[in-house]
Amino acid sequence: MAMMMPNTGGRSSSRRRGRKLAPMSEINVTPFVDVMLVLLIIFMVAAPLLTVGVPIDLPETQAKSLNSETQPITVSVNSEGGVFLQETEIPIDEVVAKLEAISTTGYSERIYVRGDTNADYGTVMKVMARISAAGFKNLGLVTLQEQDG
Repeated sequence: MAMMMPNTGGRSSSRRRGRKLAPMSEINVTPFVDVMLVLLIIFMVAAPLLTVGVPIDLPETQAKSLNSETQPITVSVNSEGGVFLQETEIPIDEVVAKLEAISTTGYSERIYVRGDTNADYGTVMKVMARISAAGFKNLGLVTLQEQDG
């Protein structure tokens, strides 16, 4: 009679079915990278929308920035001499009337004047003089800090 010898060289199908695979201990970073790239794109698109709507090339100074808790009223003068209240263009004659209408704290409202570097100095001074003559006390100029180098 022939004796049957177990096959030890190959894998047995019964041994393979009974063994469970060990859990994978590696972290798949592909979904994480995908999410981070999407967030990066969203913030790159949204960041320019967070600035004030009137494009002005502000002059640079060595003055320190001011701490502010509330949003001030902004009057801007662009390089062509156009006057803007927040983001709306208005005639220079209506600046005081519009400021009085939208100021919530009366004549102590904080008002920032933004003048383009290439704007006519006289136009910026006319706007500031009208606002000051109307009785507004907190009037300031907005500039950028100078970059050393």
